[in-house]
Formats: sequence, C-alpha cells, structure tokens
Amino acid sequence: MFNKKNNNLKYFRESFNLKIINIITIKKIAELANVSPGTVDRIIHNRGQVAQENVDKVNAIIEEYGYKRNILASNLALNKKFHFAVFLPQYENLEYWKSQISGIERAAIEFHKFGIVLDYFFYDFNEVSFKESVKKVLEFDCDGLLFAPIFYEESVRFLKEYEKRNIPIVMIDSNIDSNNKHAYVGQDAFQSGYLAGRLSSFAVKNERQILIFKITREIESTSVYLQRIDGFYSFFKDHDELTNFKFSEITIKDSGIDQLNLEMFSGINSVFVPNSRAYIVARFLEQNNIKGVRIIGYDLLNENIEYLNKGVIDFLINQRPEEQGYMGIDHLYKKLVLQEVVENTHYIPLEIILKENYFPAKKTV
Repeated sequence: MFNKKNNNLKYFRESFNLKIINIITIKKIAELANVSPGTVDRIIHNRGQVAQENVDKVNAIIEEYGYKRNILASNLALNKKFHFAVFLPQYENLEYWKSQISGIERAAIEFHKFGIVLDYFFYDFNEVSFKESVKKVLEFDCDGLLFAPIFYEESVRFLKEYEKRNIPIVMIDSNIDSNNKHAYVGQDAFQSGYLAGRLSSFAVKNERQILIFKITREIESTSVYLQRIDGFYSFFKDHDELTNFKFSEITIKDSGIDQLNLEMFSGINSVFVPNSRAYIVARFLEQNNIKGVRIIGYDLLNENIEYLNKGVIDFLINQRPEEQGYMGIDHLYKKLVLQEVVENTHYIPLEIILKENYFPAKKTV
C-alpha cells in the first residue's frame, strides 16, 4: 500500500510538472547530487572551491526543487540580535516627529521577535546638540542606522564619517544624498512643490498674486524648502500659458511670528507655506477677517487640521510621517535580517487633503 501511494504521488508530480517549493533540505540536495552536505553548503553560500561539475549538479537540483535558505529560522536558532541606531530630532511637543516615532515603534514591536533592537539618539533643534549626539552615534556599534538629516552641512559631514563603517543607512524626511548611496524614505520634495503649484493654479482665470511664506526655526536646513520652492516655480515655468500669476516671497523666523502684519498680505490671493506652519498664516488671516486667500501647506498637525476644517486652509500635502518611520525600519529589516535586495529609494505617495476628504484615524482601544 505504501509503495502504491508513493507511485501515485510520483505520477501526480510528473503529470502536472509540480515542484516542491522551499521544503527540500541541504541533506536531500546532497543525496540527489551524490556529494556531501558540506559541499552543498559551500555552493549555496559561495564559500571555498568546488568542482564545476558539482556546482552545476547542485544548482540544477536547487532550480528544480526551489530550495531557499530559511534565514529567519537560522537567526532565531542562533538567538541573533540586530541593533539599529535611530538618530532623530527630539519629538516632545512636535506632532510631526511624534508620528515618525509611532511608525518606528510599530515596526519595532512587529519585528522584535526576529531579533530587532532599537537604540535611540535624539538631538535638540540646534547644532550644538546635534554635534554632541553625532559623537555618541559614531561611538555606538550597530548593524544599521535610521537618520533624519535636519542640519544640512553637519549631516553631510556626519554621513561622510559614518560611511567608513560600511553599514546600511536609511534617511527619512530629507534626502541629502545626491548619489543614492544610501536609502531614503519620504516624499520627493521637488514633486511636492510642483504639486503645490498645480493646486495654486486650479480654477483661476483672473490675475493672482501668490505669496511664498517661509516660516523657519532659528537654525534649520533649507534644502527641503528650496526643493519644494523650486518645484513650485517649475510648475509655472512648464506652463507658460499661465501668465496671470505674479510671485513674491517673505521669510521670518519661527520666533518672530508676531511680526506678521496686514501689509504682507495686501493684494495677495494665494499663500504657499513650504512646511508644516500653514496654521500660523491661517490664524493671522482669521484674526484679521481676511477672506478669499487660498492657503496651501504641509502636514496634518492638529492646528493645521483646525483651519482646514474651518475652510481657512484649502489644501494640505500629507507627508505620512508614521509610514516613513515604519518603512525606514522595514527597509533595514529586509536588508539585514532577510538579506533581501531592496530598492534604495522609497517615495511616499503625494496625498492631497481637503476638509471634504479628511477623516482622522480612529484610535483602537
């Protein structure tokens, strides 16, 4: 009876040309190829010298049966740990960075059982704090790095030094690597600015005065701002039929928001705020009963959502920071734990939020 069942199974496989996927062992491959398990192991891991005849036989069997090494099982058996350094700005009282941390923590919980351990290094929004944290990160021994490069020049210097360690680096929020040596998770800043230009042009026939209002912290990288603004202007350059738009720019420090005045908005029809501080402009316009100004900004901060729902802010471009944080850790997990080949650039889709399509995520109990 046993032989009959085996014959039936053999017939079934041959008749339907089926393969056994991912269950054949190194020992079985060795038996089929008439070589030792050690030879098979050397061929699979490309270690040592093996006769070409045996290489061909083993690879043919692997091709037929679809062998795949169970990397996760090997790591679990060895109780192997993977330490990822997370190097970010302080997130207290900053909704955007809190969301990044939420995504990172979600990934940490999901991948903890596979040996993922996160070690955090936070810096305040000043160069002194950043430099102090850089020293700690450079001294820390880890397998991968998740990094948010807020200070451009200092971040470039840090990356140049850190590259000597030859470990994977994933940047989130800002991409300062023009050569794509490191991974990046976030939005395409230029394209998001280009999109903001298109939003500014919708349903506009008469002459429009557009104000680009930059509200920056005391010390902050301008690379993202510049890319967004470049993208914004590029939209109008690419659509030279839009001759009814005129542009102006104002830059103020975050600490000087009380400097806003009515003259700044005289004759202005649209305002583009190339960061998350659109609510500052919206609040001023509401307080001074200035209506009919189209405002375009970034990020679903509570204060931005408040003015979006009131109809003072027209469009918000959502950068989905929680997804950035999650995908940053997921990239390191796939590259280091699963040893998969992964793309270096992960652009987050550009999501346009209006009051009509905004629905806050419901928290699960």
